[in-house]
Amino acid sequence: MLANIIVRNLGITSFEATCEAMQQFTAARTADSADEIWLTEHTPVYSVGLNRKQIMPPSRHDIAVVNTDRGGKITYHGPGQVIVYVLLDLSRRHLNIRSLVSLLEHTVIELLAQYHVSAVAKPDAPGVYVSIANAPEAKIASLGLRVKNNCCYHGLSLNIDMDLSPFNAIDPCGYKGLAVTQTKDLGIHANIQTIGEQLVTMLASKLEPLYDQRNP
Repeated sequence: MLANIIVRNLGITSFEATCEAMQQFTAARTADSADEIWLTEHTPVYSVGLNRKQIMPPSRHDIAVVNTDRGGKITYHGPGQVIVYVLLDLSRRHLNIRSLVSLLEHTVIELLAQYHVSAVAKPDAPGVYVSIANAPEAKIASLGLRVKNNCCYHGLSLNIDMDLSPFNAIDPCGYKGLAVTQTKDLGIHANIQTIGEQLVTMLASKLEPLYDQRNP
C-alpha cells in the first residue's frame, strides 16, 4: 500500500471488463474500503462518455465502440497509452470533482516538466496540452471521471508510444481537428512502464497529505 492507497498494475486489459470491475468495486465499497489506483493499458477501443450529443461515429469500423459512464465525449485507447484509474473516496481526501481534475492534470504537467516538456491545462477542455510543430495545442492526456456516492472511478490516459492513427477517425474529445501527440514524439525516451510508475508515484504523493484519518 502506498500513501493509504492500494496500487494495482493490471497490464494490458479489456476496456469493457475493466469498466465493469470499477463499477463493481465502487458499488461494493464501504467507509473502510481502501482507495485504489489501477495502472493499465487497453486493447484498441473507442470509448464514448455520457456527453454523447453531436458525436460523429468513427470513420473506421475495425475498432469497437463502447459506451461508458464516465464524463466527456469520445476518445481512443490502445496499447502504448498509460491508463491510470483512480478509485477514491473523495470525502476522505476533501476533494471535489473539479479539484480532482486539476490534481490529475497538474500531475501530468509536472511529470512532463521533469522531461523538459512544457504542458498546460485548459479550464474549458479538461486534459493536458503541449505545443508541437503543426499545432499550438496538441492533446497528450485525456481525463474522464464518474462519481457515485462521493466516490469516483475512471481517470486519465497519457499517450506514450502508440499508433495515433485511430484518433484521425474521430473528433477527439468532441473537438474537430484536434491534434493529438505522445511522449515519444516529444523526444521523451522513457518507456511506458517507467512513465506509468512515475505517474502513479507522483499522484500518490499528492493524494497522501489529503488523507483524513478521522474519516477513513
